[in-house]
Amino acid sequence: MPPALWSTDGQWSVLLPVALALVLSVLVGLEREAGAKSAGLRTHALVGLGSAVIMVVSKYGFADMLVLDHVALDPSRIAAQIVSGIGFIGGGLIFVRKDAVRGLTTAATVWLVAAVGMACGAGLPVLAVATTAGHFVVTRGLPPLARATARRRKEQPVLRLGYADGHGVLRAVLAACTERGWAVHGVEVDREDVDDAGVRVAAVTLHLDGRGDLPALAGELAELPAVRFTATGREPLDE
Repeated sequence: MPPALWSTDGQWSVLLPVALALVLSVLVGLEREAGAKSAGLRTHALVGLGSAVIMVVSKYGFADMLVLDHVALDPSRIAAQIVSGIGFIGGGLIFVRKDAVRGLTTAATVWLVAAVGMACGAGLPVLAVATTAGHFVVTRGLPPLARATARRRKEQPVLRLGYADGHGVLRAVLAACTERGWAVHGVEVDREDVDDAGVRVAAVTLHLDGRGDLPALAGELAELPAVRFTATGREPLDE
């Protein structure tokens, strides 16, 4: 039976990929720490380091068992658990606030750091370094491109309408928008007044997304009972 790894000088050689994983993970963690993200330096460093250690154990930790009869090992079995296990950390970083999803990038970064650690532990330092460099390209290079794209984007379709409150008009309006292929991303209440007859009238702005005929939609909504007026865009309303 060959000696266990811990009883030979070969155990020191496995520290090099672990150390590389720590260095690369710290670099990614520093970038996240500078952005005051929920998962910063320590989280990323520990995830990368732990992934590398698990990968090394998966590769070399059972080498002395392979000579035994009726023993067959799959070196990828333990390493595969990193991919599923890291989801628990990533899921805890994602949260929703006022219909806005936060933490997706940070969760993806933790997942990427786990991949960097696995690459180091698997003996693929070039891949690990290239992946780390790719992280900085994505997190630092793409946001300016995304902002430039947003500036060139056409103005979001907006529909304004006024209606008598208490008649279920808004629910019918939202249903009509959906049926016509429009997605409603937000509803803003502009004002609420009481007319001469004592009826409460609400004026709202709908932020839409879609490629349908907006004037046709406004005309259709104007025919709904209790709707007082409709208008597209931000122009002044004629009640």
